[in-house]
Amino acid sequence: MTILILNGPNLNLTGKREPSIYGRQNLDDYLTQLTSEFPQHEIICRQTNHEGQLIDWLQAAGYPEECCQQGDFGHVDAVILNAGGYTHTSVALRDTVSAISMLPVVELHISDTTQREAFRRYSYLRDVCVTCIQGQGLDGYRQAIIYLQNYQSGK
Repeated sequence: MTILILNGPNLNLTGKREPSIYGRQNLDDYLTQLTSEFPQHEIICRQTNHEGQLIDWLQAAGYPEECCQQGDFGHVDAVILNAGGYTHTSVALRDTVSAISMLPVVELHISDTTQREAFRRYSYLRDVCVTCIQGQGLDGYRQAIIYLQNYQSGK
């Protein structure tokens, strides 16, 4: 299975930004470790601080033949999306996830957004994703891969 992990704004600062919430481990280091834990899967990781770039990558994942200029990753079987703050603000991102409904998309949050500020409690993505994993720290990414393995095998 080819899994595309997309990370949104400020996730490049994981390990530095608010370590009491997001932890002290660097996200890139963790994702490198994660790919070695699942050698049976091709795991492609991307991060951007730009909403439009996330939309372009999602479109390329769902429609690689039409959007080949927007992503260099080819065929994708599933997406793990940590949209960061765009989760709570972006109707455009929600519409894109909805448009690629042929792919399972897992909404992921390192922190538990239900225990944070009121504005973080609403997700525009929740109802168009196959599940949401939150509050598990960086281990949520590993849990999302396991979820997708089970989802793809029909469990």
